[in-house]
Amino acid sequence: MFAHGSRDPLWRAPIEAVAERIRTLAPGAAVACAYLEYTEPTLETVVAQLAGSGATAIAVWPMFLGTGRHARDDLPRLVDALRAQHPGIDFTLQAAIAEHPDVLHAMAAAALQSGHP
Repeated sequence: MFAHGSRDPLWRAPIEAVAERIRTLAPGAAVACAYLEYTEPTLETVVAQLAGSGATAIAVWPMFLGTGRHARDDLPRLVDALRAQHPGIDFTLQAAIAEHPDVLHAMAAAALQSGHP
């Protein structure tokens, strides 16, 4: 899971909560959070750890609400560099998480539950 990062240490809590939910739903799955800036660990650090534990495939999920510059430009460059550094690993770069139909549905359902559609 890849997120922007923030100087505020509380900012990472929702991203870590999603990772924990994945671990609950898929015990044994290797799930890690990585951040672009201001927050550790970086994507490079996480990939090195996963590679060291024998990972042969890594899916990178951008935890973004849309496909802005970071998801469109910065992240693909980072993943391309990681592919070059780790040729034995199959990298998959997913679309921004909020573009997934289930996530869009969940956000709409949550907005409707607030009582103000």
